[in-house]
Amino acid sequence: MANLTINVREILGSDGAGLLNHECRTVSKARLYTPGPDFVGQVFSQTDRNVSTLRNFQTLLDHGRLAGTGFVSILPVDQGVEHSGGASFAPNPEYFDPEAIVKLALEGGCNAVASTFGVLGAVARKYAHKIPFLVKFNHNEMLSYPNTFSQTTYGTVRQCFEMGAVAVGATIYFGSPESREQITYVAEMFAEAHAYGLVTVLWCYTRNDHFKVGKTDYHSSADLTGQANHLGATIQADIIKQKLPTNNGGYKALNTGSSSYGKFREEVYTKLSGSDAEGKGGHPIDLCRYQVINNFMGRVPLINSGGESKGESDLQDAVRTAVINKRAGGMGLISGRKAFQRPMAEGVRMLNAIQDVYLDQSITVA
Repeated sequence: MANLTINVREILGSDGAGLLNHECRTVSKARLYTPGPDFVGQVFSQTDRNVSTLRNFQTLLDHGRLAGTGFVSILPVDQGVEHSGGASFAPNPEYFDPEAIVKLALEGGCNAVASTFGVLGAVARKYAHKIPFLVKFNHNEMLSYPNTFSQTTYGTVRQCFEMGAVAVGATIYFGSPESREQITYVAEMFAEAHAYGLVTVLWCYTRNDHFKVGKTDYHSSADLTGQANHLGATIQADIIKQKLPTNNGGYKALNTGSSSYGKFREEVYTKLSGSDAEGKGGHPIDLCRYQVINNFMGRVPLINSGGESKGESDLQDAVRTAVINKRAGGMGLISGRKAFQRPMAEGVRMLNAIQDVYLDQSITVA
């Protein structure tokens, strides 16, 4: 076993047994395409992607502490645009400097660093050959009033290629009024990225005020996020980034009374995600497994986001998310705020703790 920096079971505490001993009885792990040292050769090589894209995917998998495992740990810092620079970096102002962001990814043993054209372009000649760059080409921004769900392109695919990137990223707000326009242009830019040999990563988020029904927010429900993933895989995202499911039954809730929305069957809940017929309940690993199967049974790997920083609970929350992702059949975690909104040494330890989950060979697919 690799040298681990934490004891995963101790960090999980009372949640440990329920997460580490769970056996998924929805869709069997035998039916999944799971991460491994030869994922590119065994799975990704079957796609229509060109040789350069295969090479760059392997490059992504071969960097950092998780090199050679088939899993990834990615540091994303695009919050200066998405959440505003001041709000994002006030806890640790050194990260206004793009070099500090890349240094955190390097010292933290990440597979890649994901950020904006401006951040990565500012240090590309110094670092693009030292750690894989994932350039995010579209963003929301929080200065327009009122705030909207619109994602704007900030540069071109060619710029990403010339910067030395191995991958590009984009966000689509599925369910928003702007989603069809976003689907169209992101699909076109992903096709161009593949022509350049770049790996494509899609932030598959749901956004619509109607996804909040009563006091329940279904933006991260397994059924709605699962369908967002399926749409992302359809436009040839090579990796899907998604929030960890926090509940289920989004479609059911949006089809109450006289309302009618989308298409669903009760088996989505009872057979495929371990909930009841109303979409209530379900083990966290089973809910995440539903996200994985919507990624073409894992042919398109799932990475879950680490979420916002909440302070003292960050370590346990991050480790818990990583365990759920790994045991569901996912490829890794992409965690930013929990790492960069604290001193660099603490951020490195946070990233290493996440990686330990994927290095711990006793933690297997459920």
